[in-house]
Formats: sequence, structure tokens, C-alpha cells
Amino acid sequence: MQRKAIFLLYRVLQALALPVFLLYLLLRSARNSAYLQSLAERFGLLPLSLRQTVPGAIWLHAVSVGEVLAAAPLIEEFRRAAPDTPLFLSVGTLTGRAVAEKRIGGRVRGIFYAPFDFVWVVRRVFRMLRPSAVVILETEIWPNLFREAVRIGCGVVMVNGRISDRALGRYRRFRFFFGCVLSLCDRILAQSETMRARFVEIGAPVDTVENGGNLKYDFPAPAAPTDTPLLAFLSAAPEKKLWIGASTSADREIEEEDAVIAAQRTMPGWRLIIAPRHPERFDAVAGKLGASGLRWTRRSSLEDAEADVLLLDSVGELSGLFGFADAVFMGGTLAQKGGHNILEPAVFGKPIVAGPHLENFPDIEAAFEAARAFLRIRNGSELREAMLRAAGDRELGRRAREAAESQRGAAARCAKAVLELSDSKYPCHRPAQPEFAVLWFFSTIWRVTSARDRRAKLRRRRTLPVPVISVGNITTGGTGKTPVTIELLRAFQAAAPAVLTRGYGRNTKEIVVARPGDQTLPVSLTGEEAQLFLRTGAVPVGIAPERYDAGTALLAEFTPGLFILDDGFQHLQLARSFDLVLIDALDPFGRGYLLPLGRLREPLDGLKRASAFVITHSFQAPSIRGIESALRRYNPRAPIFRARTSAERWADAEGAWYDLAHFAGMPAVAFCGLGNPESFWRSLQSIGVDPIDYHSYGDHHRYRPAEIRRLAQHAIQNGADVLLTTAKDSVNLPPDFEALIAPLKLYWLEIRIEIEGAEDLIRRIEAAVEIAKKI
Repeated sequence: MQRKAIFLLYRVLQALALPVFLLYLLLRSARNSAYLQSLAERFGLLPLSLRQTVPGAIWLHAVSVGEVLAAAPLIEEFRRAAPDTPLFLSVGTLTGRAVAEKRIGGRVRGIFYAPFDFVWVVRRVFRMLRPSAVVILETEIWPNLFREAVRIGCGVVMVNGRISDRALGRYRRFRFFFGCVLSLCDRILAQSETMRARFVEIGAPVDTVENGGNLKYDFPAPAAPTDTPLLAFLSAAPEKKLWIGASTSADREIEEEDAVIAAQRTMPGWRLIIAPRHPERFDAVAGKLGASGLRWTRRSSLEDAEADVLLLDSVGELSGLFGFADAVFMGGTLAQKGGHNILEPAVFGKPIVAGPHLENFPDIEAAFEAARAFLRIRNGSELREAMLRAAGDRELGRRAREAAESQRGAAARCAKAVLELSDSKYPCHRPAQPEFAVLWFFSTIWRVTSARDRRAKLRRRRTLPVPVISVGNITTGGTGKTPVTIELLRAFQAAAPAVLTRGYGRNTKEIVVARPGDQTLPVSLTGEEAQLFLRTGAVPVGIAPERYDAGTALLAEFTPGLFILDDGFQHLQLARSFDLVLIDALDPFGRGYLLPLGRLREPLDGLKRASAFVITHSFQAPSIRGIESALRRYNPRAPIFRARTSAERWADAEGAWYDLAHFAGMPAVAFCGLGNPESFWRSLQSIGVDPIDYHSYGDHHRYRPAEIRRLAQHAIQNGADVLLTTAKDSVNLPPDFEALIAPLKLYWLEIRIEIEGAEDLIRRIEAAVEIAKKI
């Protein structure tokens, strides 16, 4: 209750402050057009190219340059340990975005500006990315972001966590608030024992906080620059030494560039690269250099490669230049800015000089001081002598490198923790308002009425004298029930199996008994699944709304030794010996909501009735372990098997067969009426078929002649030679479809289900059948 009140208060304050916030955005955008261009993403309007069709991505948030650089080694570990997991990186600042694009751009699926912490904005991003874990670099505490992640079942982990001396007091004063938000984190990996204690002090649960190490120790030495003008500057005047004034900053009293420029004026035989921390100060520093009398040039123009001073007015290049320096002064340490990361030049073994302020890095500061790995100065007047002394001390650079390398390994530990969390989560999909509210109302009605229906079915349950194996699912739409049923028919062929099916989509409720291989019955009488079973030519099929009646009718004509109940998980009025439940890896839990808000036929608690699970399309989704973890929460005993859909061959209406590569590279239009059309599109991609257009219809769609004619005309206009569809859709085509699409030809893809550990599954079913026969 307290947590709800705190979040309600936060949202009320947000609403009250919204006019002021919008005015701030207007003023900031007026000063900086680049910030204006970032607002769409900050309001959650991400490029469509970032949209994910299945959950399982990892979303990392790094607010600015320091966090982006800390994220780099972590991202490398993710790519090594889980190369198929989609990675996304959000940033908070313009400079952070520029560095991320330059340093990390090719290693993640997308980079974008972090959303403002409004509920409706955050939800929009979650709907786009569908992450299973959100990774917060250092200490970005956004209440709505954390809460919405938890509400959809997404994991939240903070890595490289730190709380500065300056911020600690503020966090303490509002411990009731920050402790509430931090309790939403699944894990908090602090930089050190000191930081771990600080998180506990401000209210984070003790059992979620641990020392994960400092990611910045794993900073990878970047490649040297390849830009020709910059290389010309670096190679000019080789007889002179080079020093770098890195990430120089300013406060109300000190502008560090003044000390750097003053030192350079009294250092003959030296060249300088001066790199202001913030781009908005580039022009001001250029003015200082212009008034200094020094020979200088700007990186953006580089008109004088032999100048003594280079103003690095670019973003993302500084780290690659440390390897060329003879010594480095780290900015942000004379001005009261808390310092900047001295690990970057230390990785290159460079002598480092810093001022008195390194409050942002207390553990690194302590480690380097203990190793005598850098020089400290009290003020800018000491900079010149310190730089000369540092450049002449080879041992100083060596000790810096050893100190930087002594505590590596945090990236591997943090990546392992994040991946473990990601594997244990499978988020649901939360629609936008007002759609959510409307559909939630009807979903609640479905929950009540379906529960009553299940109780009624159980009260009138009947048992056939032959064992029944049910194949079903918990969601609407296709999960591969028909292909799995066909595989079971093949596996139990010696047991004389028969199929019981409802006959979805047929025009009658009469009981129909179809003899093995009988393909003369129209789909309007049998339904589409029965047509596919009859194509196997091996088993009789009983079709009726009440499967007990269909089984009784079959027993009157045949002597089956086993019934396979198609789509039977919710057909509780018929007793079964084994409940095989299929879970589609591309949408396993129907977005987490009952119909019509989601695709669940019944609450997930119903999974406890399953005897075994088969996860279909398991090699097309990145978060299989997350699905398995979710299943274990509802049913810890049922074994879980993985399956893949294997394309087998192409077929046409004349009974001809074609190999899978037959249509690779051929202009085609694909269409299907499946509960999850994505499975068909991915099957096409897997065999090298790249249609020029896709069309999806509702599940079990019965195609009308006019639809097929329009589809063919559209395909011809777009230059297609053929139409491609699924075997399931082929039985729902009009009888004269060949004439309707002429001169095009239509082909459908025959598939099979390959179940890992199928022998074990069959043994379990056989054991259940034997037990049923003895009862």
C-alpha cells in the first residue's frame, strides 16, 4: 500500500509539473536544435526498425559518456555469451549519443534517446523493444521505468552502481522514496563494497545488492584514429613531446583550460591536444586559444597540421588519442566536477596528472593512490611542473597500467548476472490506453465465464474405453498442434491410432467419421485440420463438437488402440491419459492476458494440468530459457521439450513435389491465415525465400474467390511469378483457385515438427497409455 501511495504521489507531482517541464523543453530546444531533434525518441517515438516481434531483448541505459564507455565491455560480453540476443542502448545526453554511435554503434541492434519517465512514454518503448531485462548503468533511478518493467514481467538490474559523496546526503533524506524504487530491482551490482553499503543505507534490500566490481576497469583500449588529417597532426614534429588536457571542465570559479593553456605557453618543445568535456564549450575554448598567442588549430578544420595546439572539437575521438601522448592531465579534477575517469589513459600506460577532485571515483582514486599510479596537484599553477615530472617518470605509466589491469573481470560477472535474470523472465505485452482499459473489461468477463465453463465441463467428464492423448495449447492461434499430432500418429502407428477433432470452421455440427485417406469429403463438412490428417492416409478421423461422441462413433466402425485428441487441452469433458501442451516460442503466453486483451484461453494456472510441454519454434526465439522458467513457476514437474519447424518440401494442386530451394530468388507473394503468421515468414527466410510482399489473414481463414482474385492481381502488378502459402491454408482455398489466379501458380509449404528428445517423450506417453489400459 505504501508503495502504491508513493508512486501515485510521484505521478501526481509529474502532472502538476508538466507545464513547467514543457516550457523547459521549449527553451532548451530553442537554444539547441539538436536537442529538439531528439524529442521524438525521448517521448517514446522510436524508429520502426527497432521494433521486436518476440520478447527477449536486453535494454541497456547509459546516461552519458562515462556510462557509455562502461557499457562497452559489458556489451562485448553479451555478444560473446549470447550472440543472438538483441541489444539496445539508450542514452540521456547528446554527447553520450555521439560517443555511443562512434564506439558501440555496430555492436547493438539500436541506439536511442532514453524516454522521459512518464508512464505512457515508458510503456510505448517497452511495447517497441519487448525486453526481458533492463540494465541500468551506474545510478539512474527512474520510478516509472522500473515499475512498468516489473509490471510486465521484465527484469531490472543495476550494474556498476555507485552513489557519489555529493549525492549520498540527498538519497539519505529521501530514503523512503528511493528505497521503494530500488526495491523493484532484481539485482544491484555495485562498483565496490563501499558502494554496496551505500545502496543498503539508502533503502535497497540487502539481499539484492552485491559487489559486482567496476566495469570501467574492463575498458578496452580503442583503435588508433584513421582520419588522414588527424594522423598528419599526430605525425608532425616528431621531435616534440605531446600531452593531452583531457575532458577539461569549468565551475563557477575555475575554467581548467586557463591552466592548461598557461602551462603550454611555458613548455617549449611540447605540443598539446586540449579536449573540452562538453561540446557547448568548444567555441569558448577556441576564443581562449586565439587570445593566447599560441599556434593552434581546430580538429574540425585542421588547417595547420604542424600547429602546437589542437583543439579537439569532436566527440568520441579522445580515447583513441591517449596512445600517442607522453603524459595526460585529466580534467574535471581542478574544477569541482568530481573528476573524470583516469582509467582510460591508464590502460595505455600513460603518466597521469590530476587535481584534488576525484569524488566521482573514490575506489579508483584509492587504488591508484595506493599504487602511486598518478600525480596529484593542488591547483592549476602546479600543472606545468607536474606534467614535466610525469613525462619523465616511466615507472609512473607502468604503475598506472598495472593498477588499471588489476581489477578486470567485472564485465563478465555483470553479464552473467544479467543473462541469468533475462533467462528467468518472459514479459507480457501491455496494450496502450484506452485499448487496454476497454479490452481489460471484456477480458474480466471472459475470465469469469470461462472459469464457470471449465467447472461445468469437469462435472460432466466422460471416459472412453481407449486411452486418449490430448494435444493442445493455452492460447488461441496456431502453435503447431496439427504437425505435432501428425508426428504422434506416425510414432504410434503400430498402436492403430485414430484422431478426434472438433472440425473448426465447418458448416455443420453432425458427427462425421472419415475413413483413412478419404479426401472426397469437403472441408465445409470436416474442417481444415481433418483434411490434413486425412492426407496422411493412415488413420480414421472422428469429427464432432463433443469428442466423446466422435470417439464412440469411431469405435463403432474401427478398433483403434489409441485416440489422439486434437486441440484438446480445454476440452475437459473428455478424460485423457496424457496432456501434451504446446507453447509457441514466438508468442508463448498470449501476451500474458486472457481474451480479448491477450490470446490466453484460460489463466496460466491451467498449465499445472499439463503432463509435458513442447516449445515449438524454439530455434526462432531468443528467450527459450525465460519461457522454461515461466513454465516451471506453474508446473514444476512436467518435462519440457523443444521443437523446431522443419520445412520439408513444396507441393501444388496437381500432387507434384518440389525441393525447398526451388523458389529461392524467385519473385513471389506469400500469404497465410495462421494464428501466428510470423512462424511462416520465418520458415520462408530459413530456406532462402524472400517474398516481395506478405499478406496475413485471420486464423483458419476460409478464402473467398474474390479475395484470391484480388491477391493474384496484386501479385502480378508487383512482378510476382508465384503465390506461396501453407499446407493448412491450401485446404481453405476455393475449389477453382487455379483458374482464379491464372496465369500465376500457387504452391504450399509442407512442414514437419522435429522434437528434441522425442524418444523420451514417446516413452512417457507409452507409460501413461499402459497405466490407462490397466485401469
